[in-house]
Amino acid sequence: MLANLILIGFSLKFVCGNVADVVLSCSLVEEGVGLSGMTGGSSFSRAPATLVFRDVAVASDESLDLLPPFVAPSLLDPDAIIIEAKESCEEHFPLVPPPQSSSPEVPNVEVLLHADCNDLEVTCEMSQYSVSKALRRSDLTYFMVSISVEAVSFSVTLILQTLAVLEPSTLTQSKLGLPLSPTGTLPTEVVFLVFSQRNSISARLRSDAVLHCSFRHPEVPPEQEVAIGWRLQHKGKGWKVLHMETRLDEAEPRAVVHEERRGSSLNVTQVVDGDASVTLTKLKVRDEGSYICSVSLGPFKAQQIIQLHLLQPPQVSLSQQKLVLKAEPQTLSCHCSEYYPLDVQMEWWLLFPTDTEPTVSEDQGSLSSHRQHGDGSYSLTSQLTVPSTATPGTKIICKVSHRALSTPLSVSLVVMSPQTNSYWWIVGFLIVTAIFFYQVMN
Repeated sequence: MLANLILIGFSLKFVCGNVADVVLSCSLVEEGVGLSGMTGGSSFSRAPATLVFRDVAVASDESLDLLPPFVAPSLLDPDAIIIEAKESCEEHFPLVPPPQSSSPEVPNVEVLLHADCNDLEVTCEMSQYSVSKALRRSDLTYFMVSISVEAVSFSVTLILQTLAVLEPSTLTQSKLGLPLSPTGTLPTEVVFLVFSQRNSISARLRSDAVLHCSFRHPEVPPEQEVAIGWRLQHKGKGWKVLHMETRLDEAEPRAVVHEERRGSSLNVTQVVDGDASVTLTKLKVRDEGSYICSVSLGPFKAQQIIQLHLLQPPQVSLSQQKLVLKAEPQTLSCHCSEYYPLDVQMEWWLLFPTDTEPTVSEDQGSLSSHRQHGDGSYSLTSQLTVPSTATPGTKIICKVSHRALSTPLSVSLVVMSPQTNSYWWIVGFLIVTAIFFYQVMN
């Protein structure tokens, strides 16, 4: 059974100390076999749902007076889906047996706390999670929840485990078939999570990049092993980047590391603290794509997807530093080189002596075909014909726009008449001569 959770809002509540409840209004989507299943596909059904993060710690200076509390329905509804994830502080429902360890803290909760006020788009997906057959228990159900905040490139995947209640209600949730608590909720706790502080980064060719991935968990048995895998997906193809296995209890971790991509590495000593980040050196075009960070700990496995975008700003130059009018037309070339990705825009602009602002030239010349270099970067040339009747003093500007540039890049020269060129040649000769005699006399 597959379920998806889509975030559409949240509220908060002061509970004890400086903590709050985060309440997410959701849609629960279950996978089932419908008409499409006859041909091997699946159909989906939707139902409204609510996810409540209980007792989330907030900053001591936060004012919670205006934050509405989560209020359980006065009448228990077996069709309502309210999943309650307990953080810490006080017990909202009696547990049997009591928890053996506290739930790992959800990172960047302040982002969710202020997402509504800051008009941040937050999305969340949820699915029922299945552990291996040997570890399954009839009294436990797991959910996997993925939350991302696009504006700050933050994402987290959590695994929730249901908690037994001492005094359950007589009702069972009709869709999930799970017993409800006395308040009509499905109590759970966070047992494992994997997150990334930046799930989308940009880097230049030939530079190094660190892809962030971390995990958190309750206290685990001393012999517990962790496995970390990195994989690259791009344009329908996949490659292994790195795989590592180690134990979390060792003071000096001894890890087995398989480096598939030359120049990839992982700090083994930081894995004990939950850091699974990978470093990539000397980036090439083939390194661009979606990186999947998978962390396995005991019966649980979760992952994050980090997008790596390569951006290389172009270098722009003109074929000559000055242009002196002649009896015949001349060709001026603007070279745009070593840029990535492919998309680039080249324009010719003119600033006439009588104008204060440049204007786009009616003649945009001709473009060469894109040329790709060995490192994957591109080059392009634009050629403009300058007639012999051009107005002296006119500034010719080549302007280049590219995704890697915050503002367009421009290079220019001024059209000179033959007389002006001769004048400046004479002036230059006299200056050089004067400097020579000055040095001789002194």
